[in-house]
Amino acid sequence: MIKELVIISGKGGTGKTSISGSFAALAENKVMADCDVDAADLHIIMKHTVLSDESFSTSRKAVINPSLCTECGRCSELCRFDAITDDFSVKTLSCEGCGVCAAFCPVNAIKMIDHESGRWFVSDTDKGPLVHACLGMAEGNSGKLVALLRKKARAIAEEKGYNLIIVDGSPGTGCPVIASVTGASYLLIVTEPTVSGLHDLKRALELAAHFRVKSGVCVNKADINSDVASDIELFCKSKGIDFLGTIPYDKDVTHAQIAGKSVVEHSEGPASASIKDLWNRIKNEILV
Repeated sequence: MIKELVIISGKGGTGKTSISGSFAALAENKVMADCDVDAADLHIIMKHTVLSDESFSTSRKAVINPSLCTECGRCSELCRFDAITDDFSVKTLSCEGCGVCAAFCPVNAIKMIDHESGRWFVSDTDKGPLVHACLGMAEGNSGKLVALLRKKARAIAEEKGYNLIIVDGSPGTGCPVIASVTGASYLLIVTEPTVSGLHDLKRALELAAHFRVKSGVCVNKADINSDVASDIELFCKSKGIDFLGTIPYDKDVTHAQIAGKSVVEHSEGPASASIKDLWNRIKNEILV
C-alpha cells in the first residue's frame, strides 16, 4: 500500500521545505511532490533533470480579432473587470474569463481561448522522482494543480512499486493546502515557537481534524523561545496530538541551502540529528 506523508505549516518560512528535502534524502523507495505551487522550491535543494514539461490550463481568456472588430464599445461597456483597453485589446491579467464580451459582441470578433496558468514538471533527481510545478503570477486554480501533481506522483509510485509519497505542501489553510491534505496517510505540521506560530498551528490542526487526517507536530528553531516551544508541546499533549519533537536553530540549514543540499546531507550538526530522529518517528508511524 502506498502511504502519503504531507508536510505543511501554518505560515511560510517555518522550515517545512528544508524538512521535506531532508526526508527525501533519508527515505527509500519514494516519490516527491512539491505542492507549494505558488512558490515551489524543493527542486532547488536537489540535483534534478526535467524529464517532462507540460502546460497547465483550467481557465479561458478573451481575445479580440482586430480584423473583425468594429470598435463599437459594447464589450467595454459590459466588462465588469475593466479588461478592455481603449484600443480594444484585452488586458490578460484583468480578464476573468466570464465570456460576457464574446457572448454579446455583435460581429463575433471575440473568442474565448484556453489560457496557460502555469507549467508542471516531472524531474529525475538524485533522490528519486520529483513532481513539481510553477503557477504563473496572479493565476488561480492552485488547488487543481496540486491535485494533478498528487495524482501524477501516485501514478509514478504505482509504476515503480514505491511505497511512499513525500508531499511538500503549502503554508496556511487555503485551497492548495486543502488539496494537499485530503486523503493523506499522515500530516506533519511544522511550527515555530511564537505566539503566531501556536495560533497558526491550531488552525492547521482544525483543518486536519475536519478531513480526519492523522497528524503530528514538530517545532522548528525551538530554542529561540523555549517557553513557547514548551507551551506548544503541552497543548499538543492535552489534545491527544502526536508531538514528534523539536529542531534547534542551526546555521548549517542556511549553509546547506546555499550549497543546494538538504541539511542531513550537508551536516552532522544538531538540526541534522533532530531531523533524523523526527524521520525515524514518522517512518515508524506510517510505514510499519
